[in-house]
Formats: sequence, C-alpha cells, structure tokens
Amino acid sequence: MGNIIVIAVLAVILIFAVKEAVKHLKGQGDCCGGGSEPVEISEDKKELTAPVIERKILHIEGMHCENCKARVERAINRIDGAAAEVDLKKKLAVVSCDRQLSDDLIVNAVSVLDYKVVSVEHA
Repeated sequence: MGNIIVIAVLAVILIFAVKEAVKHLKGQGDCCGGGSEPVEISEDKKELTAPVIERKILHIEGMHCENCKARVERAINRIDGAAAEVDLKKKLAVVSCDRQLSDDLIVNAVSVLDYKVVSVEHA
C-alpha cells in the first residue's frame, strides 16, 4: 500500500514538472526571473547616429521569454555603433552597425549572459 502512495505522489510531481517545462519552452513560464507576464521595456528602440553600413544576424540558443529577449537587446544596444532587434520565435538578433564592429565583440556581449551564439551571418 505504501509503495502505491509513493508512486502516486511521484506521478503527480512528474506531471507538474512536465507541464511547467512545456510552458517554459514556449516562453510562457517563469524564466530568468521575468515571470510569466511580458516584460515592459522602458528603453526605446535604439537609433544609430550614423548610416547603417552593415547588418549581422546572430542565431542564439537559450532565449525562452520576453525577459531573455530584452536582456539580449540591452546588452547589444550598449555597444557604441550597434542596435539590435531580437526575434524570440526565430531565436535570432538582427544587429545594425553604423561602424565596423567585430563579430567577437557582439558575440561576447551575448555570451556573458549565458546565451549561446551558434552562428553569425553578414546580411
């Protein structure tokens, strides 16, 4: 009888864990401390002061929610001469540059946040 109760409790815990994991992967769960509500970004879209001379597309793994998206955009936008727009569903960031910026500089800004840049394309 005791084994049945233990198995029932474990089954309930497993069901709850799977439901939360699915929500997390869909970007609907509590992720990165952001909660399940969309993050309000107080910063406006960054405008570059000079004409755009290059665009880079970063394919990024590890972003799951609006908070992740906002963190990546803020990190890239802190770089002088770079402005980012992140597409959470496509798992990529489009970075507009108004000067020559190394791929490593931009990749490092994302990597220190514990996201993985899997590739960089030059558009």
